[in-house]
Amino acid sequence: MTTASIARPRAPEPRALTSFAPAAPGVNKWLVAVAVAIGALLEVIDTSIVNVALADIQTSVGASLEQVGWVVSSYGIANVIVLPLTAWLGDRFGKKRYFVFSLIGFTLASVLCGMATSLPMLIVARVLQGLMGGGLLAKAQAFLFETFPRSEQAMAQAFFGAIVIAGPAIGPTLGGYIVTNYDWRWIFYVNVPVGIAAVWLCLSALPKDKPSTVSSSIDWTAIVLLAVGIGSLQTVLEEGSSKDWFDSGLIVALAVLAVVGLVTFVERQLTSKNPVVDLRVLRHRSLWAGSLLSIVIGMALFGALFSVPIFAQTILHYTPQQTGMMLLPGALLTAFMMPVAAKLASKFDPRAVLATGGLVLALGLWMLTSLSSLTSEGDLMGPLLVRALGTAMMFLPLNLAALGPLPRSEMSAAAGIFNLTRQLGGSIGVALLTTLLSERQAFHRAVLVEKVVTGDPLTLERVQLLSQRFTSLGFSLHDARDRALALLDGVVAQQAAVLSFADTFWATAALVLCCLPLVVLLGKPAQGAKVDLGH
Repeated sequence: MTTASIARPRAPEPRALTSFAPAAPGVNKWLVAVAVAIGALLEVIDTSIVNVALADIQTSVGASLEQVGWVVSSYGIANVIVLPLTAWLGDRFGKKRYFVFSLIGFTLASVLCGMATSLPMLIVARVLQGLMGGGLLAKAQAFLFETFPRSEQAMAQAFFGAIVIAGPAIGPTLGGYIVTNYDWRWIFYVNVPVGIAAVWLCLSALPKDKPSTVSSSIDWTAIVLLAVGIGSLQTVLEEGSSKDWFDSGLIVALAVLAVVGLVTFVERQLTSKNPVVDLRVLRHRSLWAGSLLSIVIGMALFGALFSVPIFAQTILHYTPQQTGMMLLPGALLTAFMMPVAAKLASKFDPRAVLATGGLVLALGLWMLTSLSSLTSEGDLMGPLLVRALGTAMMFLPLNLAALGPLPRSEMSAAAGIFNLTRQLGGSIGVALLTTLLSERQAFHRAVLVEKVVTGDPLTLERVQLLSQRFTSLGFSLHDARDRALALLDGVVAQQAAVLSFADTFWATAALVLCCLPLVVLLGKPAQGAKVDLGH
């Protein structure tokens, strides 16, 4: 695109592409909100609902632990590939048509997942789910920005935020219940009636598409470059830890593909007259600064949701259903706090609310650093509720501050990129925290072993007492001593694990605090009287 086309005046914006005016005649804006929210909820829940069913799936399809991990990874990879393309796909085929198509495709892919009799069949179905699901999340947010007037954006985005934030916590709760009481296949079949209802609602509620003015030619080279680049990056993040990162030739090759693919893709898009991903929207300071913060929120949100369930199941020995129920109150609090955050963001500068939320989130993460093997469910609840409160206060103001100042004609492209950064942030957070957890556990174990040497009088006394106990149970003196040492080693390993979890929470809290200065770069959305983005 030429410089002249970039500097095109704003007068033609109401006719841009397939955008439509908010509150169009015959359109019930809250019915639109409910319709697209159900679609977004399906996509978000399916990012986490499978996690608690992996053991059952592994047994059912006869896969190894590493192989069954691709049931999760394949969905995430497909999802991030399609997210940047959602604006172009909506403009080319029509926003309503594309959203409904994605819903139908997601529902059918869910049926295929439930019917899968082998691991390859299940992975292919999950890829289809991810490709269809990517179109639901970003387009849902774009619909809300385009349907509601600016004066009502806070409440509309609060409605959307409650779904996006609560969904990852609801997933394990629902999945744990289904896996415990039914069959793992029902975590996919449950999408069918919800998907059918969402399709009917969208057909009824969403406004008709306007004629598209997008060029009929398709830049397949750019699409392939995007798929290779971002797909390779997501695979590196998903699989890097299990393959020892750059000690693996596969990870090195994928990292090179990611760099080459993405750099070539960006260069091609910036010089194309008809880009499939309009990267020029990143010229808005509020969007690129908001996207950086979105990565941090993704790391904090998904990272904590990654670490806490593992801690609960490995250290506290919770079942998947117990773990899900433990996360549920935080999800409900987040949903409840979204309208409150909307009121605060409309009354005060969203950037101030965002910064306050960051401090609350960091406090919640800091509280999690005190967890131990003796932690009760009540002890866990407090930090999780504080974390949920901080997340709610960050998520909504960030959406408003990052996307609110943008012109309507660029909203779809911006929403796709913005949601992509949160998804990538989650993947980066999980990847980094997995590595940190492993390395810090080895570090703490080495330190503890050095302190608990065999020459230490207290250690010798404890080993002797344990040996006497095992001898009294009928074990030989040699076997009793071996069991005593093994028991002591288990205590050391558990304490090292507890300390390593604390390190991950420290690191996440520090990251949130370090990135808060980016708040000053965000835009301040217009308030009250300056109503519609399209007027």
